[in-house]
Amino acid sequence: MQCLPKYELSSFSYEPKNYISEQIRTVRTNIEFSGGALDEFKVLMITSPEISDGKSTVSANLATSWAQSGKKTLLIDADMRRSIAHVTFALNNNEGLSTLLAKNGEPEKVVKETFIDNLSVMTAGPVPPNPAELIGSKRMAEVMEWARDHFDLVLVDATPVLAVADAQVALKYSDGIVIVVKMGKTLKGNIQRTVELLKMSNARILGVIERFQKSAERSGGYGYGYEKANQ
Repeated sequence: MQCLPKYELSSFSYEPKNYISEQIRTVRTNIEFSGGALDEFKVLMITSPEISDGKSTVSANLATSWAQSGKKTLLIDADMRRSIAHVTFALNNNEGLSTLLAKNGEPEKVVKETFIDNLSVMTAGPVPPNPAELIGSKRMAEVMEWARDHFDLVLVDATPVLAVADAQVALKYSDGIVIVVKMGKTLKGNIQRTVELLKMSNARILGVIERFQKSAERSGGYGYGYEKANQ
């Protein structure tokens, strides 16, 4: 699995006690605490304001963390325009969410097991011509209900909010939303606009995850908080 370190998944697979792994576990616990007040907390959508904020890396690491905590976890790559989960977990992407929605197939046939116990992935599949329409379809609602019935926790890696409409269309399937931003990269105005758009859609924003840039002095890391979403 030579691709894994590049996408920062190795912290859980090979070094479960290192600094980044501990930070991810802390973020996971904070999300669980935030979601505990909800009537139901089973489907978590992870999005970002802009492209390359790191939402897919966070999604993969959080899914791994929950799986290693004993929860039967499904990661759905719903970013059909810029999919990456199949690369992160070294999976075949000939079939996935896009083919499932377009051809009305059976969900269990496109869900793939990973090398991590309790973690399955539904890859995005080939890029379709109409991702937003597929996400908003009746078939997508049926797939999400199936996922709720078969897994303890479902993480949806959605598209960036300001890039395309897919994430806002997918809001109706989630119990809570987490926004990923990259310190020093994501524009503050775009963070504010993202929060405004999500709130207009009555989204349950559980918090914001900040990814710190790697540098010679800093090894990188994560921070979590709700108050940042309101600034």
